[in-house]
Amino acid sequence: MDKLTNQFIVDNLTGKFGQDIEILGEPYDLLTVSTISSRITELLIYLKDEESLRFNYLTDITAVHYPKQDKEFAVVYHLHNLFQNIRIRIKVFLDGSNPTISTVTNIWKGANWMERETYDFYGINFEGHPDLRRILNMDELDVFPMRKEHPLEDPNRVDKKDFYFGR
Repeated sequence: MDKLTNQFIVDNLTGKFGQDIEILGEPYDLLTVSTISSRITELLIYLKDEESLRFNYLTDITAVHYPKQDKEFAVVYHLHNLFQNIRIRIKVFLDGSNPTISTVTNIWKGANWMERETYDFYGINFEGHPDLRRILNMDELDVFPMRKEHPLEDPNRVDKKDFYFGR
């Protein structure tokens, strides 16, 4: 089999999923695509099981918070084809009011901890997850620390005032 190329992957995915796939770019030759949340499970199963693609290894699941966009959250999946050493990134953009997406623990058992960590830091609800609870932060913590909802510094700190620095 010839080396798998990004163009072959794009053609394959757009042929199968049509308008539900959007190509976001290829930074550092890493193909990045986005899809809608209702198709993510089907897309990931296809990427894993399709004989010509075989992205059989789930490297990571994480999220990004974009507070100034309409869809505030992006859940990001990194997959690796270990046979041909090629990677792909899949993003799913979610609304900020109640960010919910289907679990992929039924596809990869290792997704369990990754989804729990993403829930713990970003508050993304993984529907159907077998044990969605905090994994690193305290159980009584009522915020999600990686969300950009709070100022980085206390605005009342006097040691940060310009007049201390001759400005």
